Amino acid sequence: MNRPRPLSLRRTLLLGILLPVLAFIVVNTVVLYRQALAAADTAYDRTLLATAKSLGEQLSVSGTGDNVRIESALLYSALEAFEADNRSRIFYRVSGLKGEMVSGFEDMPPWRTDIAQKNLYAALVNFYDDEYRGVPVRMAVLLQPVSGVYEQGMATIQVAETLELRETLARQILIDTLWRQAALVIVVALVVVLVVQRATRPVRAVSHALAMRSENDLSPLSTDGAPRELLPLLDATNQHMHRLQHLLEHQKRFVRDTSHQLRTPLAVLKTQVQSAQRGDLPPLQALDEIGHTVERATELANQMLALAKVEQLRQEMAVSVIDWSGVLRAVALDLSALIADRSLDFAIDTQTTPVRAHEWALRELSRNLLHNAIKNTPRGSALSVSLVADGHNAVLTVRDSGPGISAALRERLFQPFATEQNQAPSLSGSGLGLAICREIVASLQGEIALENRTLQGRVVGLDAIVRLPLASSAQA
Repeated sequence: MNRPRPLSLRRTLLLGILLPVLAFIVVNTVVLYRQALAAADTAYDRTLLATAKSLGEQLSVSGTGDNVRIESALLYSALEAFEADNRSRIFYRVSGLKGEMVSGFEDMPPWRTDIAQKNLYAALVNFYDDEYRGVPVRMAVLLQPVSGVYEQGMATIQVAETLELRETLARQILIDTLWRQAALVIVVALVVVLVVQRATRPVRAVSHALAMRSENDLSPLSTDGAPRELLPLLDATNQHMHRLQHLLEHQKRFVRDTSHQLRTPLAVLKTQVQSAQRGDLPPLQALDEIGHTVERATELANQMLALAKVEQLRQEMAVSVIDWSGVLRAVALDLSALIADRSLDFAIDTQTTPVRAHEWALRELSRNLLHNAIKNTPRGSALSVSLVADGHNAVLTVRDSGPGISAALRERLFQPFATEQNQAPSLSGSGLGLAICREIVASLQGEIALENRTLQGRVVGLDAIVRLPLASSAQA
C-alpha cells in the first residue's frame, strides 16, 4: 500500500497558522453579527419608544366615574415620519384602562411580558421580538400615565416595527467586516508564505548541497549563516558523516592492509608448494614448512578479522556490565598450556571489577596481552597478572620478564604491523596484537600503556597497563 506523502514544512506552517485564524474569524463573524443586531435593536428601539411617547401625548381622559375612558386624537398618517426610507412599517395599538381598544390595529396580539423595573430609559417600557400578520416584528410596550380634568389613568401603548431596516443594517455591517477580515486573511497568508519561504531557505540549501555531493564526499556541512533551530540538525548530520568517514577510512585501511599482509604468506606458500612438487625437500620437511606458513597466515587472518570486529562493536551503543575478573581468569585458564610449556612462574591476583563492555572485547584484550607476555617471557621466568579496582577505574597490569621495548619502536608501538626485526617474538609477529588492544581500549573509553620495568638502570621486564572505567563510574 502506498503511504500518503507527509505534509511539507511550508504547508504545515500555513495550515497551522491559517486554520486557527480562519476559525477565529468564523467565530468572530457570528459574534459580530449578533452584536450588530443587538446594536441595531438598541438604536431603533429608541425610535419605537419615541413613537410610543408621541402616541401617549395624544391621549386624553374623558368622563367621570364608571364612564371614564381614554381617547386618542392621533391619525396613522402621523406615524409615517417614523418609518425609515419606507423599508419598514410601524403598527400600533392603544389600550384603555381595562384593556379595551382605543385606537390602532385591533388584531395586534396583546403584550405578554412584564415591564422591567430597570432599563435604559426613563419610562415604563419593554421591548421584545414577536410576529404580526406572519411577519417578524420588534414590539415596544409603554405604560403611559394619562390625566384629564377630573380623572387620570394608565394607558397601554404597543408599537411594532418590521425588521427589514434592522436586518439590512446588520448585514451591511457584517459584509463590511467580512471584506476587511478577508483582506486580513489574504495579508496573513501572503506574510506567512513569504516568511516560511525565507525561513525554509537554509533547509532547501542544505538539501541542495547534499543532493549535489558525490557518494564519497563525507565532508562536514557548512553551518555559516544557518539559523539556530537548524544547528542541532547540522551538527548531528556532521557527526554522523564523521562516523561514516571514520568507518570508511577504516574499511579502506583494512582492505589495503589485508591485501598487503596476506600477499606475503600466500606467495611463500605458493613457493613452498612448487618446491615440494619439484622434490627439492623431503616430503615431511616440506609439509612442516607449509603447515607453519598456513598457521601464520591463519593467525594473521584471525587478527585482522578481530580488528574489523572491534570497529563493528564500536558502532554498537548497547553493552552489558561484565565482571572483568571472571573473563581474565577464563583466558588465563585457556592459555595455561602455553604457560606450562614454558615453565613460567605464573601468578594471578584479581578483584571484582564490573565494566561496561562486550565480553568478546574483554576476552580479546586479555588474551592478546597475556599471550604476548607469555611469548616474551624467557623460559622459567616470572609472569604475573593483577586486576584491581582503583578509584573509578579497573586497572589490569601484566608484568613479564622480557627485554622490554626499544625507544625506536615506542613511537609507533600501537600502529598496525609496527614490528622490529631484533625484537622478541611477541612484538615481531604480525604486528596486529597491540593494535587490536589499542582499538578495544579506545572503544571502551580507557587507556593502555607499555612501560619498561627497570632495576638499577637495567630493563628487567615490561608492564602492560590497561585502565577501563568501572560500570558504576560510567553510569555516573
